[in-house]
Amino acid sequence: MADMTQGTARARTAEAGPAFAQLDPRRWHFQHGPIDLIVQVDGEQPVVQQALADSWGQFQSVLPQLVGELKELRRPVDEQPSLYGPVATRMLRACVPFAAERFITSMAAVAGAVADELIEMFKRRGIARAAINNGGDIALHLTRGEHYRIGICANAGASNSAPSAQPALDSNFVIVAATPVRGVATSGWRGRSLSLGIADSVTVLAVNAAAADAAATLIANAVNCECDQIVRRPANQLKDDSDLAGRLVTVHVPPLPSALIAEALERGRCEGDHWQRRGLIYAAALFLQGQVALVLPPGQAALLQAASQR
Repeated sequence: MADMTQGTARARTAEAGPAFAQLDPRRWHFQHGPIDLIVQVDGEQPVVQQALADSWGQFQSVLPQLVGELKELRRPVDEQPSLYGPVATRMLRACVPFAAERFITSMAAVAGAVADELIEMFKRRGIARAAINNGGDIALHLTRGEHYRIGICANAGASNSAPSAQPALDSNFVIVAATPVRGVATSGWRGRSLSLGIADSVTVLAVNAAAADAAATLIANAVNCECDQIVRRPANQLKDDSDLAGRLVTVHVPPLPSALIAEALERGRCEGDHWQRRGLIYAAALFLQGQVALVLPPGQAALLQAASQR
């Protein structure tokens, strides 16, 4: 563990292998190729250090295993792909409940599943709470009485944002240990992944991060409307290995009339309501050009507290 506790940053390239750095007394950075994690832990230091060592050991095998199963991971879930690795099977399990009604591949849950796999290392006596943030998809461990406050930046990925600017929060919510939520995920056309819809962002709370990731993908796809100025391109023209093949994905959304924004958000809200009734999500917040739609559990209207609506 000596190299870990010193927090020495290694070369941040896939060729150089996995990299580890300690950011501050409670946060650590794991990175390997496209996987970029922030790990936050509160607990007894000897226990925390052992959990970190175990999670770091597990992390180093994640990317090679996923690359080895990439062909099957890109197949539609309703074709019953054959998957074997621990993260790949988490991805598949998260997507199966949606596959009978929607097109989905296991890749819809990749970021959340990686976070879920590693959070398991922190579920031990002596750790009060832990969070693994994989590019905005977050797995949580909370013991009795603990909570996390999580903020949402609806369009943090906007191309015209100043690189050094601190994104303004659009909303925030508190996840307490007494709720069944242990995963948070965000999707939208501005993010790292391709989207069929036009949402600036859709954030979903669910039982784990993989489930939230899959649901956020589908709800973000559903936030949509017809407008000639929205630019869409076949996914495989943007990424030749995309699991979306020739499906049209969003590459530009102009300022929209209020009525179209409301229409698109309502389509997404209906999608979210559907998955909530199915018991697959706990709550969701949908953002598009300064407007917001919420899917909240009964009696939990204070769960998400709007900070601003630009």
